[in-house]
Amino acid sequence: MPGFPAHEGAVTLCAHGGRATPAVLNPRVTVSGRATVVIGSPWPVTACPLPVAAGGPCAAGQWTTGTARVRSHGLPLVIQGGTAVCVPTGAPLFVAAVQTRVRGV
Repeated sequence: MPGFPAHEGAVTLCAHGGRATPAVLNPRVTVSGRATVVIGSPWPVTACPLPVAAGGPCAAGQWTTGTARVRSHGLPLVIQGGTAVCVPTGAPLFVAAVQTRVRGV
């Protein structure tokens, strides 16, 4: 799945608008001087407005698909267009804004 790699500072949101940031960065691969993120790194979500009565708020997200050919430490990179799921809601997590100079495959 081709897409732009997620990096430190990329705007990543849960489906309800909560902001997600990677807990672990991957400084081995950088794009525009910013560290990327590999699959398996937890993404804590803050300020998710979904009420507890509706099953929320989103607490963290986990990416399940990323790059197919580009890897770091044997793991795929998180990319815009990859698949992620938030817990406990099961809502998707998505990269809303990212650098557009480098594309991963």
